[in-house]
Amino acid sequence: MSKVSSLIGLALASASSLFVPNISYAATINLICYGGGSANKATVSSVYANDNWGNTASGQVVGQRQVGFEDQVNVEVNDDNTGRIRVPRSMLPPLHGGNEGWFEFKNIKTTDTAITGSAGINFINSPKVRLDRVTGTINISGKAGDFVGRCEPYDPAASRRKF
Repeated sequence: MSKVSSLIGLALASASSLFVPNISYAATINLICYGGGSANKATVSSVYANDNWGNTASGQVVGQRQVGFEDQVNVEVNDDNTGRIRVPRSMLPPLHGGNEGWFEFKNIKTTDTAITGSAGINFINSPKVRLDRVTGTINISGKAGDFVGRCEPYDPAASRRKF
């Protein structure tokens, strides 16, 4: 009997070492990122000129200026590499799409160290987004401006109020 019980014990020990626990990963990554940046805003100035012979001329000069801002970005990435992103209002052009402030997070590529993609603001403005999974930083860069921040995971279903 002791030989049989030894064999059974050995078989159970071997089987338990092959057991792989069922580890579940979050299906969706929700991040809130605090930071700041600079937005590119159009400026228009009027110019008037007079010469010695009584002639006048006028025109407009169009340029760009950078406006600093502090804001937050929200990011949602699903396990099937789809997602959405809420970018700072300062970086939005006058004509843009979106759904209640959220835009499609497109062309998502996920690795162990980074999540990259672009924010689908409108047909000519899709700023590049890079989330560093090691440092927790986010970088957004596009025609409308730049944003740099630090991200934290959060659970949108939890009703933890700050105040």
